[in-house]
Amino acid sequence: MTLSQKRLAIEPDHNQISIVRQCELLGLARSSLYYTPCRDTNYNEQLMRLLDEQYMKAPCYGVDKMTAWLRREGHPVNPKRTRRLLRLMGIEAIYPRPKLNLSHPNEEHKIFPYLLRGVTIDQVNQVWSTDITYIRMYHGWVYLTAVIDWYSRYVLSWEVSVTLEPAFCIQALERALAQGTPSVFNTDQGSQFTSPTFTNVLLKRGIQVSMDGRGRYLDNIFVERLWRTVKVEEVYLRDYDTVAEAVYYLGRYFEFYNHERLHESLGYQIPAEVYVGAFAPPVALRAPSDAKAPTSVTSPSKNVNIFV
Repeated sequence: MTLSQKRLAIEPDHNQISIVRQCELLGLARSSLYYTPCRDTNYNEQLMRLLDEQYMKAPCYGVDKMTAWLRREGHPVNPKRTRRLLRLMGIEAIYPRPKLNLSHPNEEHKIFPYLLRGVTIDQVNQVWSTDITYIRMYHGWVYLTAVIDWYSRYVLSWEVSVTLEPAFCIQALERALAQGTPSVFNTDQGSQFTSPTFTNVLLKRGIQVSMDGRGRYLDNIFVERLWRTVKVEEVYLRDYDTVAEAVYYLGRYFEFYNHERLHESLGYQIPAEVYVGAFAPPVALRAPSDAKAPTSVTSPSKNVNIFV
């Protein structure tokens, strides 16, 4: 865990654990907690916010175009700095080649084949999927993972972490499985998801594991569109001061999105209604291998843990 992430994990108003004890648990010197970051750190965070928003508008922009765009916005950065910040955020332009992900592969882990090309998705709990995304804060950032049902686009669980360790992905998976069991579970080839600790949870329940092809972002387009929706409708409208604040507002938004927000791709039904079968189901969708796919959805996760 980086120094910045440790500082973000401290909750000054915690009524049970003192600041001193929190610092001890995190291995953080108290002097580091109160240190005021230099302008360079603050400026990098400002640039990351701009890059994140521009990526949502123009995901085809690579390092050179992002650098040129920042310069036009009045930021005299060089390509080296832009590349470093994009890598830190897990962002790379969408090309017909392997793209950089927040979840990096581990060559020692087993890679499962992609099972959903051309498959018709016509019922809930047929296919679930998961992924990780970067969530900006006023200072620093956190990572968000979620598990969604493809047919209803209902998010069964979500978790937030200040690191990319697999624990928060496994926690989200186990909490989703407490609500149902899919026939197929789809992920990318990131080490968090190829880890035997993660895949064994699925295999022990007889669930087929499917993994995206390298560089095929369309294989998990439901989650990709989920991230875009969450950021545009919630994250970009706020500046979270603490991890706890980010969790609170994300939870409130997910509750609205899953249980109140009308979804055009569902025939203007609400994802929760489709998932529980309260209304007639929408037209069957095809897995996103070559064609366009509908948007994803979020749902509330009760008792969300903050992983540090």
